[in-house]
This record gives sequence, C-alpha cells and structure tokens, in this order.
Amino acid sequence: MTTDVSRSQAPAKARVSTRTLLIVGAVVTLLLAAVVSYYASSSPDGLEHVAGSLGFESAAKEHHAADSPFADYAVTGVSDARLSGGLAGVVGVIAVGLVMAAVIWLVRRSSRSGTTD
Repeated sequence: MTTDVSRSQAPAKARVSTRTLLIVGAVVTLLLAAVVSYYASSSPDGLEHVAGSLGFESAAKEHHAADSPFADYAVTGVSDARLSGGLAGVVGVIAVGLVMAAVIWLVRRSSRSGTTD
C-alpha cells in the first residue's frame, strides 16, 4: 500500500527576502573590495602590457584624471597602501551601487508612468 503526499503537506522551503539578499550581497562586496583589493596584481594591466611588448609605452601621456583623489586605485593623502587601496575599493563599490540604484529607480519610474489603465 502506497500513500501519496500532496504538495500542500510538503515542508515549506525557507525563502530569503530580497532585502536580506541585497544587504548580505552588499556587505560581502564591500568586504571583498576593502580586503582583497590590497592583493590585486601590481603588474601592468593588459593595455600597458601590450604597449610595453610592442615598444610604444613611451608614447603614453598622463590622463586628465591622474591628479584625482582616486588615481592609480588608491586614495590621495592616505600613506598606508593597504588602507588606501581598500578605501578606494569601498568608494568604488559605493559609487557603482549608487549609479545602479539610480538606474533601477529611473527604469521603475518610467515603467510605472508608461502604463495606462
């Protein structure tokens, strides 16, 4: 004799709220930006490497943002390299998060105003 267990009797799966997911994701991202950024490679990036390999790195010019507070993945005025790189990573994550939130807000706002009932 077999008994069928209906779906209504199955144990409910615990759901994680969107807010919890976003908060945990933000905390993990900020921790990674603050801690792991110190261990980033000090080797030249791809463009610098190719320029060096092909012999035209001497043609490079200083960019307009070279004097900015976050030039070279560091915070100007912070002498500790680990802290400077970590702060730059955290500020970068926050800046990208704010831009992302603004875009989401604008898209949601435009989609709501575009609907007619």
